[in-house]
Amino acid sequence: MFEQIFVDTPQIELLQWLARGSLKQNLLRAIRLWVWLRSLYGSEGGSLYGETSDRLLLDDSFTFAGWRDAFFSATHPKNEAIPELHDLNCPCAKTTAAWLFHPKTGLLESQWQRSLIVHTGILETDLHKLLQRRLFGVTRRSLQADLEILTQMGWLEYREQKYHRVRKLPSRPVTTTSEASFTNASRDELNFLNQEDLAAIAQNHSQMICGVRRLFFKLDYVIPRNTIDCVEDWQHQLRELWGQTPVPPVQLIYNSARLGKAVESIVYPVCIYYVQRAVYLCAFGQSPDRQTDWYNYRLDRIHDITPMQWTDPSIPQLLQQRYQRANLPSPAEIEMEMSKAWGFDFYLPSKVMLLRFDRDHHDRYIQGTFRHDTFEAIAYQQVKRLIKQHTPLPEQQQALLKVLTERSSQDAYYRVNYRHLDHNVSMRIRAWRPKAEVLMPWDLRQSIAADISAEFLLYSKKNY
Repeated sequence: MFEQIFVDTPQIELLQWLARGSLKQNLLRAIRLWVWLRSLYGSEGGSLYGETSDRLLLDDSFTFAGWRDAFFSATHPKNEAIPELHDLNCPCAKTTAAWLFHPKTGLLESQWQRSLIVHTGILETDLHKLLQRRLFGVTRRSLQADLEILTQMGWLEYREQKYHRVRKLPSRPVTTTSEASFTNASRDELNFLNQEDLAAIAQNHSQMICGVRRLFFKLDYVIPRNTIDCVEDWQHQLRELWGQTPVPPVQLIYNSARLGKAVESIVYPVCIYYVQRAVYLCAFGQSPDRQTDWYNYRLDRIHDITPMQWTDPSIPQLLQQRYQRANLPSPAEIEMEMSKAWGFDFYLPSKVMLLRFDRDHHDRYIQGTFRHDTFEAIAYQQVKRLIKQHTPLPEQQQALLKVLTERSSQDAYYRVNYRHLDHNVSMRIRAWRPKAEVLMPWDLRQSIAADISAEFLLYSKKNY
């Protein structure tokens, strides 16, 4: 008898993998494929279908008709049309939301929806409409296509005009009700990329074509060669820790560039990020300077990672409270915060920035590009109102308004929420100079002016 079991929950990572491209466009099919897999490989205790188990009473080799008769009610139509609402107890009557947020999945509806919105950019109203649609209220042709996709992905084999369960389930993002981690995945599987368009490109071109590789990624990576092995060790150790239940807190010994010394921090490791030339551990608990509860630790600067017990009295009180409330931070929480303001250091305060671009430079290089969810073009007349709204000191306000009167209304103006003092934002603004000008906030504008003055003095010195 077949012994493989599929009890994965429909977290975003798994659905993105099942979508094989744009999750926003293929959301319902990805969720339907997840239900297919529960029906074919699910456990024999508990059910999403109203029966006694997830797995259908179905032979290991079966036809589409055999699956249909086992899955749907006896009155389910067998023609080619979309089935009408003929029986409230038939699985074709259940909405997508009913499949997803069944008590057995353990999904928190609001949290799941927030994660999906952040991941795909889907509008909340559009998502609500999709969740109210009948997931299996589709044609026979659509269901047959689902079977073909599962066969292409290695979940089934087709021979002798029958589908056969496989003896070994394919590698995939493994998810549970409390957290998601990307484990046992193929090296060619790149669906963890945040930008779904980039993930689709990588997915489509990751294999060689007629023996020639046509896709290359050139990423800046500043990690010194003598620490690369150490960085890989830390990633492996973190994967091991994330596989434990519960995930333990850790004590880090971290060489802080900002403080100029090694410090100890007790944190809960949440996820790792590759951002701007290096790999970081996003962690909650103690920051090196003890000014924030969150911090992005660069992996090559970590000297040691020591797992701890949750009963250890040295664990910070706020972290201990979140553990006791079963509300430990998740990657979705980080994604949500990053969507609110431009910058990787999502724990820094958010401010409104006003930018002016030279019109010719804007039309060539800025227009039509994506920078951040909150990065939006505004009219010249709006700039004055925003300066008054966000600059409380009268003398600073008047100075900025005077600057605005000296600028052309034909230039391009933008507003964006950003993380104040975020290094990556500062680097991007520096790269845009002198074709871009920060009009507001006042302190950022003054800081940039001081940098420009220092650079001018440096390059104006006559060194003979």
